[in-house]
Amino acid sequence: MSDQALYQKIGQLLVDAGPSNAREIVVRAELFSEGDGGKYEFDYIDNGGVLDWFTPDGRAVGDLTELLVQLRDYFLINDLTAGKGAWSGCEISLAVDKMKLGIKFNYDE
Repeated sequence: MSDQALYQKIGQLLVDAGPSNAREIVVRAELFSEGDGGKYEFDYIDNGGVLDWFTPDGRAVGDLTELLVQLRDYFLINDLTAGKGAWSGCEISLAVDKMKLGIKFNYDE
């Protein structure tokens, strides 16, 4: 699967799992090195500009983990890590109305 397809699936998953009044969704993820899970924080900004958090269902978290592991593997296979090795976590931001996705990757130092 291409990186663009993975980004699209991540964005759609967040729209489906997030609150219906979310204007922006922000996810902070730390993946376990084994790729079998991670730690997550799910926040959103509603249409009124108020910041809050939400808890998606377990299936959505499992699916997100799977997609992030696939994305990390894609980066490794295609040598897109700028020599830093595998990233260990990321911050995902999604502007829901524009379906604009941004991901900032975190690397262990």
